[in-house]
Amino acid sequence: MEMKYLAVGIGGIIGSLLRFFINSIHFGFSEHLLPFDTLFVNLIGSYLLGLLTGLHSRFPKIPSYIQISIGTGLIGSFTTFSTFSTEIVQLMIDQHYLQVIIYFLVSFIGGLVLAFAGFLNGSGKSGKKVFSK
Repeated sequence: MEMKYLAVGIGGIIGSLLRFFINSIHFGFSEHLLPFDTLFVNLIGSYLLGLLTGLHSRFPKIPSYIQISIGTGLIGSFTTFSTFSTEIVQLMIDQHYLQVIIYFLVSFIGGLVLAFAGFLNGSGKSGKKVFSK
């Protein structure tokens, strides 16, 4: 068995356990407002994947099995697009349209902003250096 398959599996186990742990924490927010546990893991995961991508651009010699273990395994199993999508559908069925809009926008825009911030932190670049030639 190749090392990368084992690395992804180990990362996946860790990421799944972390998500399960976070989902079991009650943040003190009403469950009827927004699905904060999914929002939290997806936003944190966006930042971490951006950070990993930035680190890879700065340190390209990081072994691929480590990148795959963390990116695909750990972060991939930690975040959850399918749960996000299902929660959006459930909010629509329950006719909580304002929550749908807020949840979608905070997830989408927040995820992009945090992924970009993570990339900047990982790469050691400023925003101007990223967009200039």
